[in-house]
Amino acid sequence: MSPIQHTKETACGWFVFYGGQVLIEKQTDGYHIPYGEEPPLPVPEGNTIHTIGTINGHTAKAYAIDAPISGDENSPRMLKDLRASFDVLPRTEYDCAGKASQILTWDKNSRYCPRCGVATIQVAPIAKHCPKCGQDIYPRISPAVIVLIKKEDSILLVHARNFRGTFNGLVAGFLEPGETLEECVCREVMEETGLHIKNLKYFGSQPWPYPSGIMVGYTAEYESGTIKLQDEELSRGAFYTRDNLPEIPKKLSIARRLIDAWLEKRI
Repeated sequence: MSPIQHTKETACGWFVFYGGQVLIEKQTDGYHIPYGEEPPLPVPEGNTIHTIGTINGHTAKAYAIDAPISGDENSPRMLKDLRASFDVLPRTEYDCAGKASQILTWDKNSRYCPRCGVATIQVAPIAKHCPKCGQDIYPRISPAVIVLIKKEDSILLVHARNFRGTFNGLVAGFLEPGETLEECVCREVMEETGLHIKNLKYFGSQPWPYPSGIMVGYTAEYESGTIKLQDEELSRGAFYTRDNLPEIPKKLSIARRLIDAWLEKRI
């Protein structure tokens, strides 16, 4: 029986974070976030408990702790890197953990008004207000684009220097002021690889809580140019066919969704 089935109706789902790690606990059917009527760990003085929606029919709440807890893979409770929690948590809990992480990041970074420096007051789940100058502060979401580039029966895969691992992924980058998402895709591809692309098409999007972004995915076709990598951004890049792919991203990312769609000939 899952922890969700045997908790009381008043129980909450608790998303407890220390830095980029989320608290999880081992149950008979695998790992889950803690459920219960009270916070699973003491709430540090001055830290806010945020109501962030619902999870599996329960109110979802989130707060940060100020110190790590001891625990490893054999402990009933442990802190798990949010990215790594994708591999062990049910998808609904992982997705909600991402939302919780973004709200806690916003809370930490908005305690004082960016205009006048006065302490802010939280007036709604995702809204704060400055009592002095009247500035309203909402969570900041940073848009980024990512693109799968096709050339005949191959796709462009690159390894960015900031990747956490040895896998090869797709060209991506952050939106700059004054440009459309489509202009951003073309600029990033040209800057990072020296290539021109055509037939740009929207694929889908994904919240990216590392720390607070959204990834907007596209497909495109190679038009012209020779690969010339932007050395400070990329360490390698080449076109690969289906039968000689290198290591590719894990399934938590929209990059993998794009590559899988290409492998299955859906795009």
